[in-house]
Amino acid sequence: MNMKYGKSELSFNIDQDRVTKILEPNERPGIEDALRGVQEALNNPIGVPPLKELVNRKNPKSVVIVVNDITRPTPYESLLPPLLENLHASGISKDQITFLTATGIHDPHTHEQNVEVYGKNLVDEYKFVSHCADDVSSLLEFGELSTGLNLTINRLAAEADFLITLGVIMPHYFAGFSGGRKSILPGVAGRVCIEKNHSRMVYLMDDLPPLRRNPVNLEMIEAAKLVGVDFILNVVTNSKKEIVKIVAGDLESAWYEGASVSSDMYDVPIESKADVAIVSAGGYPRDINVYQAQKALDHADKATKLGGTIILIAECSQGYGECTFEEWMRDAKRPSDVIERIKKKFAMGGHKAYGICKVAEEKEIILISSLSKEQTEGLFMRKMDSVEEAIKYAEKKHDRPNYILMPYGSLTVPALCK
Repeated sequence: MNMKYGKSELSFNIDQDRVTKILEPNERPGIEDALRGVQEALNNPIGVPPLKELVNRKNPKSVVIVVNDITRPTPYESLLPPLLENLHASGISKDQITFLTATGIHDPHTHEQNVEVYGKNLVDEYKFVSHCADDVSSLLEFGELSTGLNLTINRLAAEADFLITLGVIMPHYFAGFSGGRKSILPGVAGRVCIEKNHSRMVYLMDDLPPLRRNPVNLEMIEAAKLVGVDFILNVVTNSKKEIVKIVAGDLESAWYEGASVSSDMYDVPIESKADVAIVSAGGYPRDINVYQAQKALDHADKATKLGGTIILIAECSQGYGECTFEEWMRDAKRPSDVIERIKKKFAMGGHKAYGICKVAEEKEIILISSLSKEQTEGLFMRKMDSVEEAIKYAEKKHDRPNYILMPYGSLTVPALCK
C-alpha cells in the first residue's frame, strides 16, 4: 500500500484480510479540456448574466480577484487565462486588476510563494496583495450581520468596483465545504470577526448539521452577500487535482451546485468503525504543517472506534504551522486542558488545538512525520518512524484489530450508515 507523504510516498504492507474498507473518493474523471470548460462556464454562469455582460454593465474602474493561498491547491493554470481574457476583452486593463490572497489568519505570502502558486509571469504582470487579518489599517468595518457579528473586511475587497472570488469546493470539517463564501469570511476578514464565526465549531463538530442549516455556513454566506461578491468561479477537483466540475456565477446558487458534486465525491459511507485507521493527509500541501493535517485527523476520527488508534501520515515540513496553535499545545498538560480552555474563551489557532485534543482525549494518535519526538508528544501523539512500526504496535495493543485505510484523509469524509 502506498500513501502520500509530503512530495513523496510511503509504502507499507498490511494483512488485507484485516482491512474492512479502503476509503477513497468516488472519483470522477477530469474534464478533458479544462480551459474550454472554464470559458463555457463564464459564458453560461448560474444565476447571473455572462461575465463579459456583467463587467460591461458595471464598467468598473477596479477589479479585485480573491484567490486561495498556498495551503489550498487550486488549478490556476486552467482558471486564470480564460478569466483574464474575458476581463481584458471587456476593456479592463492589467493595472485595474488586483489579486487579493485570502490567507484568513495564515501568514501572508512571500514573493517566492506567490511565484510558486500563481506563476512568475502573472506575478510580474499583475498586482498581488496578501490579506493580513491583524492589520487594522487594511480593514473596513462593513456593518452588523443578522447574527450580531460585526463584519470587518479587507479594504481592497470592500471597496472593489467588481469583486470576483476563485476557489475549490472541498469538504470542510465544520463549515461543510470550502470555496464560495469562504473566500470572504474567513478569507479576507479581520481576526476578531473570524474568531467569532469559527467559535461555533466547538458545538458543531460532533454533530454537524446539514449544509443549508449550518450556522457557520449561513453566516459566511450573509457576509459575502453584504460585501457584494459579483461573480464566483469555483471548481471541484479529484484526488489527482484534475477539474471535474466548474461552477461560475451567483455566489450562493453556483456554489451550492458545486458543493453537491463535492459531497457526492467525498462523503463516503462506512458500515462500522474500525479499531485502527491509517490515514494520509494526502501529501503536500495538505500536510505542509500540523495545522493543515488536522483536517485528515478529524475525518479519521469519524472512522475509528472509541479507544481505537489513528495512524496519521503527514510530513509537516513546516512544523506546527501557526503560533497560537503551538502556544495552546505547549501550555496544556493534557488534552482536557485545551477542551476546557476553548469553552471559556475561543481563539483562532486554539481551535486547531481543540480539534486535535478532542480526538486525543478518546483515541491514541500515532504520527509519522518529520517532527521531533518532543514536538510530537507536545501534540499528545506518539511518534513512530514508519508505518510498519505503527502497525506492529497496533497489533500488540489491540487483539487482531481491523483497519480502515484513508489514502486521501483531508478529502474523504466517512459517514456512518444508520
